[in-house]
Amino acid sequence: MLRRVGAVQLDTISVLARSHELVAYARLGAVPRERIERAYWHPRQATAFEYWSHAACVLPIEEWPYYGFRRRAFAARGMRWHEIPEKACSEVMARLQANGALNATDLGGARVEADGEEGMGTAAGGGWWDWSETKIAVEWLLDTGQVICARRTGWRRVYDLPERVLPPELLAADPSDAECVIHLAGIAGRALGVVTRTDLADYQRLRWGGAGQRQDGQAITPDEAATAAGLVPVAIAAPGTSPAVPAWADTSALEAYGASGQPRTASGRHRTTLLSPFDSLVWDRKRTLRMFGFEHSLEAYVPKAKRVHGYFAMPLLTRGRLVGRVDPARSGRTLIARQLSLDTALATEAMARALVEAAAWVGCDNVELGRVEPVRLEPRLRKAISDLI
Repeated sequence: MLRRVGAVQLDTISVLARSHELVAYARLGAVPRERIERAYWHPRQATAFEYWSHAACVLPIEEWPYYGFRRRAFAARGMRWHEIPEKACSEVMARLQANGALNATDLGGARVEADGEEGMGTAAGGGWWDWSETKIAVEWLLDTGQVICARRTGWRRVYDLPERVLPPELLAADPSDAECVIHLAGIAGRALGVVTRTDLADYQRLRWGGAGQRQDGQAITPDEAATAAGLVPVAIAAPGTSPAVPAWADTSALEAYGASGQPRTASGRHRTTLLSPFDSLVWDRKRTLRMFGFEHSLEAYVPKAKRVHGYFAMPLLTRGRLVGRVDPARSGRTLIARQLSLDTALATEAMARALVEAAAWVGCDNVELGRVEPVRLEPRLRKAISDLI
């Protein structure tokens, strides 16, 4: 699954589960959560690593060389949010060399408390502005590739030296900036099927200037990267819009359609499921609106009184369409749908199935409804849930 989508975004928010677990659940079904964690963070042999892609993401271990362009860009810039404490960097490297893999607390603290003493919290406990010198140092070493994170324990990053984690062939690989960008453009194209310039840049947060010009030493335009990656030029046209938008398609996406434009894939392949707002299918809000006619945004950081759909509203995917959303929570063995909306009456049974399956996955055996919109569908939804539990 991770190789198929190319990048799985991490986030501190945990409602039903953390977002990287929800991504696997949405695509694979009710895989046990501990199995998902073990697949991402294998205890004996690294199968993935964490780095800056669309955001902080889990990435397949074999992609390490292709983020070399970003590591080099960080090093050339010389800083990110903080001035880099060189002495602390040397101390962190010495500790890792002497003691093996360590988290920020093991290294000496992640945060500076109000009184100036080193705290024992993690980066998730506050913003980068309250990081200790040790945390600043180890994150800089991560940015520039001098250390690697191939495992998390208790939501803490575990830092190690690349030479202890990576196989020799990955450690020795050194693709050019252009080769890196071409490779990542290919990943974005395969993951999304069809991409505009904006889609291509957003998926891995590649940076180009206006009209797709070269920027930040990438030495290649999005058009050049897409062509070199083997993507096929196409145009995206929507009813009532003109002109069509230039784009590129992955060959496998084109092969899935016949001359009539109808999909050749077998029926029944689509999942009915709830999606994390950080899922790559919907993390680009403008693309989600363009592709699905579905307007959605994460409201976790919006003041409660101004939220429209709830703290962590999860879109409902069924038969290849987004047809509703729910803001879930858990109380004991009950999944609570605090706020729920459906775009059509036909989505009622799909929402019921999605809620009951998600509840069972996280160890709940009951579903409780809060506010349902439109109100007239609430009795039908309650009955559908009752029939499934």
